[in-house]
Amino acid sequence: MLLRLALAVSLVIASLSPAAADTPWWEPVARPAPDSQINVTGEPFKGTDSQGRVRGFVDAHNHLLTNEGFGGRLICGKPFSEQGIADALKDCPEHHPLGLGAIFEAVVTGDFDGHDPVGWPTFKDWPSSTTVSHQQNYYAWLERAWRGGQRVLVQDLTSNATLCIIHPFKDRSCDEMTSVRLQAQRTYEMQAFIDKQFGGTGKGWFRIVTSAEQARDVVEQGKLAVVLGIETSELFGCRTFLDIPLCNKADIDRGLDEMYALGVRSAFLCHKFDNALCGVRFDSGTQGGVINAGQFLRTGQWWQTEACKGPQQDNPIGTVGPNALIPASVVAPAYDPAKRCNVRGLTSLGEYAVQAMMKRHMMIEIDHMSVKAAGRTLELAAQKRYPGIVSSHSWMDAQWTEKVYQLGGFVAGYENDPGTYVAQAGAYEPLRRKYDVGLGFGSDYNGVGSHPAPQTGVTYPFRSYPGGPLVDRQRTGERVWDINVDGGAHIGLLPDWVEKVRQLGGDQLVQDMLGGAESYLRTWSGTQRWS
Repeated sequence: MLLRLALAVSLVIASLSPAAADTPWWEPVARPAPDSQINVTGEPFKGTDSQGRVRGFVDAHNHLLTNEGFGGRLICGKPFSEQGIADALKDCPEHHPLGLGAIFEAVVTGDFDGHDPVGWPTFKDWPSSTTVSHQQNYYAWLERAWRGGQRVLVQDLTSNATLCIIHPFKDRSCDEMTSVRLQAQRTYEMQAFIDKQFGGTGKGWFRIVTSAEQARDVVEQGKLAVVLGIETSELFGCRTFLDIPLCNKADIDRGLDEMYALGVRSAFLCHKFDNALCGVRFDSGTQGGVINAGQFLRTGQWWQTEACKGPQQDNPIGTVGPNALIPASVVAPAYDPAKRCNVRGLTSLGEYAVQAMMKRHMMIEIDHMSVKAAGRTLELAAQKRYPGIVSSHSWMDAQWTEKVYQLGGFVAGYENDPGTYVAQAGAYEPLRRKYDVGLGFGSDYNGVGSHPAPQTGVTYPFRSYPGGPLVDRQRTGERVWDINVDGGAHIGLLPDWVEKVRQLGGDQLVQDMLGGAESYLRTWSGTQRWS
């Protein structure tokens, strides 16, 4: 008893020590050494405005733990490591000595010259705005984004079985749901890792939330609310082969219950490949051709098109052409450019899944759905007056935007080059005024997507928003990143990207983006209250 009392007293004394007492709430009491710098100075905002609204930028689409997906060897490096930054930010062994083993990156980017594989402390060649195989979500870089004004992050658990199967390097199962479970576990471990730096459980800035009320409380504290979502091609194993569904209603209910228990609150029903739930919005260009070939390998069927029935259209399909993924004897179809829409919409199982998600008050992501699938999902939501519809990164036909707003849903644009983002935001500004909503963005880091190219005109240091913390160039080890030179190389450069958006789009657009946190939480609250 005396020993316990002495220990308790010592802990209290330690918490009142000058070092702890003098540390601002937004600074850790013990950061790992060595580690990345943050290079943002000043107190992050807390509380609400005069109208009781929270503020903050919303990254509605990111993939913090993709290094655990695709067989575990596609994305090199980790967002955190108990062994420190040298372990977290290192290249895959097969990339050494000259980066020539980065086969996936070479195929996707067309760069077959290799790269310097060394991460910490030099980072000569990665991460970069063009990489698709290197960690871009290191926790300290995310901390920089949080200090620069981000208050909501949707952490989409993702993988793709076909990409895993064809990638020559892997060290684990290609089953997508197995990967989703592991990524969820690692996200909770990341929260605990950050908590330790701030003095214990619940004290860190990275807070996984499972309700809108929890999220609002976190944002009011000035911290980052992290929402778990899922973006996979075979949700609950719901793929097809030769148009035969390989799942049933019981699989959907069992899967949703399991994911809900893990803390997942939003999900895509389809992604990249047509599946047993819905048809997809096509990819274009070379990437579209490769994905269509993957669709054929996984499902036994190519994408099929038809003339669109309304103003909304799916993306044009990329040409398959000669492709190492398919046998030479297989002839890929030719597509009529006048027929842009996927013949496949929301299946009967898909309709069941939509209604099952409504029953559980989950948010339904309609990006990546075909026009027919998205249209039917919006019809079902309108019939039920269900607000939980989200477009998180510009992958729906933008002509659905008002429909989403009418329901009480949330829309975010892709973190494109700033000029493109500003143009898209400007086109829908009248709707934002009409429905009094804010705007988000989907960064898609570690999602094998594109990122902003180098910019011009950003002068360091700058304020991340009017009256916000001071942002300088970001340094990790021997490397200094500058958006004018490096573009969107990693998640930590989001404040720099927002500054360029402000230069092009004005302070009002940044205010709309700061209104994103309130709008996202209103959508989530409405989803929870729905009956």
